[in-house]
Amino acid sequence: MASDKITHVTDGDFDAQVKQADLPVLVDFWAPWCGPCKAIGPMIDELANDYDGKMKFTKMNVDENPATPGQFGIRAIPTLILFKGGEIADQITGAVGKTQLVAMLDKVL
Repeated sequence: MASDKITHVTDGDFDAQVKQADLPVLVDFWAPWCGPCKAIGPMIDELANDYDGKMKFTKMNVDENPATPGQFGIRAIPTLILFKGGEIADQITGAVGKTQLVAMLDKVL
């Protein structure tokens, strides 16, 4: 079940939605054809609910928005990048477990 707490961002609104956000922002770079992306999707939805009000969760479809992933040198998906104050605070590539993701998120709170 998709969470209503996740914002879909584009190349056009990335700076406004992510870099200028007041809260830390997790960006999930994904594509509809990516199996591991689908595998971690429900976990990200769950975390978006758990961290509501403390962190912003976004997803970016790399097929529809090639400029931003290129800017961050993303070569494999899923790649999760955590931004704080407009800067990269942490990054994970590949399907990871919830424990690893929670540890990453908690570091910036």
